[in-house]
Amino acid sequence: MGSASSTYRPKSIYLDIEGRIQKVIFSKYCSPNDIKELFCTAAGLPRWNYIIQLLDKDGAMVSIDPTMPTNSESSPYKVVPLSSGHLSDKEELFQNVLTQVAEQFSRAFKINELKTEVTNRLAMLEKRVELEGLKVVEIEKCRSDVNKLRDDMAARSNSTGCLCKYTHTEYDKRLIPRRDVPPYPKYMLSQETIDALRKPTFDVWLWEPNEMLSCLEHMYHDLRLVKDFNINPITLKRWLLCIHDNYRNNPFHNFRHCFCVTQMMYSMITLCNLQDKFAQVDILILMTAAVCHDLDHPGYNNTYQINARTELAVRYNDISPLENHHCAVAFQIFSQPECNIFSNFDPEAFKEIRQGIITLILATDMARHGEILDSFKQKVDNFDFTNEEHVSCLKMVLIKCCDISNEVRPMEVAEPWVDCLLEEYFMQSDREKSEGLPVAPFMDRDKVTKPTAQIGFIKFVLIPMFETVMKLFPQIEEVMVQPLRESRDRYEELKQIDEAMNEGQRKKSESLTLRNKKK
Repeated sequence: MGSASSTYRPKSIYLDIEGRIQKVIFSKYCSPNDIKELFCTAAGLPRWNYIIQLLDKDGAMVSIDPTMPTNSESSPYKVVPLSSGHLSDKEELFQNVLTQVAEQFSRAFKINELKTEVTNRLAMLEKRVELEGLKVVEIEKCRSDVNKLRDDMAARSNSTGCLCKYTHTEYDKRLIPRRDVPPYPKYMLSQETIDALRKPTFDVWLWEPNEMLSCLEHMYHDLRLVKDFNINPITLKRWLLCIHDNYRNNPFHNFRHCFCVTQMMYSMITLCNLQDKFAQVDILILMTAAVCHDLDHPGYNNTYQINARTELAVRYNDISPLENHHCAVAFQIFSQPECNIFSNFDPEAFKEIRQGIITLILATDMARHGEILDSFKQKVDNFDFTNEEHVSCLKMVLIKCCDISNEVRPMEVAEPWVDCLLEEYFMQSDREKSEGLPVAPFMDRDKVTKPTAQIGFIKFVLIPMFETVMKLFPQIEEVMVQPLRESRDRYEELKQIDEAMNEGQRKKSESLTLRNKKK
């Protein structure tokens, strides 16, 4: 707030005192009594013995208070001293009341002016804080982009090194949230989006990362996990942001895949009424395992890790190296207080949750597919939701279903994922060829096509697993199993078309060769 001299200037008033022009200067801070005392002094009158009046050039009385208008030396106010004896008691009382009212008004005006100025000042400060905050976010974003570029360059220049993108010493820097408050806004989801989010038909390609983060946040609130387990909503936001930052930009195993798997889990929980059959802590484990299940996936599968003898394979003794790594990264994130959504659990409860999440993430290793599905088939006909072993086995099958559930979705949503997966496969097989490592036929760009890649997987992996789950939850047949059967039929038709085209090209080539020989 400015000084008094720069905001309120002293006021000059000219007085006509018995033909003498007298200049009186007073400040706006003066009270009416102070001003009257100045005028009495200028007029040479005792302050307490006289009441004075000021008249303008037209003879109208002028109020003696800080708001009185200024005048000029050529148009002075005329001072009329009135002896206190000239006024009746009533008139004097009335004059005193008017004086007090004027003083109260003066004070009120000063307070309002002060409040207005303070309010304006606060608004300016708030705007500056907001602008400075935006600058910090932009700086941190640039820093993040620079670090990402540096990591990518390092990975490319060291192609024979460990495929674990970050060493243990680098993880501390990688996992610490870069901002105190997550930058993504809380989107207000429409009712249409909320309803669609609960269905397997949800189109996961329509959403930006910030929107996917808000959808994940909504799922935790909608399932009552935040309320039932007293999860701090800001901690939930920080955790989700840190999860996003620890998925790499692979063609397939990226943050959008994480969102897909979690959204399908949310759909199954809703569709199969799992909250009526499972304890809430099991729902929390299912959702959190889905979110974390592919953290820091390097884009090269376990077979490559083991054959190339990467640091991950050495660290985990060739036993599910990637899945063990995903678990380790997940709990490194939870070890940070600002990202620990389980901070309100006692040690025993946290131990149960930790073991549950590890069990589910390790179950996503496809090398264990037959073992897990066979175990579930033995239990499904006499399934007991009060049996801990039965429930644990079902949870493993559920996360497996969600992890490989893209073909459950509508064709226009599912097919782009096949392109993404093949791109990642081809990236690995090209590297394996360059390093002299074995190449799986279903990853070789010279041997595989979309139909050949999908038909066997749908027929022998997806449909048998989902049909087994359907025995326990018949409601998934129409929305999950039937789309799988239709997808299988569509790819078989595409395969027949490809084979017919290849046969036509072969015959045409043979015909040309025969003609050339006759010539």
